[in-house]
Amino acid sequence: MKWAFRTRAAARLMMDKQRIGLSFFFLALILLAISATAVPAQATVWNALVLLDGLQETPPVATPGSGSGAVSFDDVSGAMTVSGSFADLIGTANNAHVHGYAAAGTPAGVVFGLAFTPSTAGTFSGNGIIPAARIADVLNGLTYINLHSTFRPGGEIRGQIVDFSVPEPASLALVGASLAFAVLARRRH
Repeated sequence: MKWAFRTRAAARLMMDKQRIGLSFFFLALILLAISATAVPAQATVWNALVLLDGLQETPPVATPGSGSGAVSFDDVSGAMTVSGSFADLIGTANNAHVHGYAAAGTPAGVVFGLAFTPSTAGTFSGNGIIPAARIADVLNGLTYINLHSTFRPGGEIRGQIVDFSVPEPASLALVGASLAFAVLARRRH
């Protein structure tokens, strides 16, 4: 016998501690395996800032007009929210949309309309649902905001929706917690 225990109770206590330590270790391994394989469809909300100007129009438009906007996009539901402002248009704004699905410099159809101020300066906002088959296109920068005006009915200023900020996936935190739990459980015995 490797250890000499004064009583049977002490030996049993030592064996129980080892069993509990192994139980925690295997529980941590199971949690790690579940977190690595069973990935639920949890939404990630992506955010982007958009700059609008005439040079992004197709063809480019010589205008002092400019604008900026914020876009929030849920990659599971496809919900997109847009808000922003514009100024110095040559014509009066008469329409505003999110267009897709095309790269910068390429025209595309309307995805959804935006509310806007019918003026040479003002705001735009709105929301819509992107179809599931097009979610990757949005994240790959294939949508844009277009402000139409009486000066250029096809669009006076445009801004491609690119450079979404990269959020930290929650699943990485779960994997990290499982690993930490496994290490702590292993150190206890």
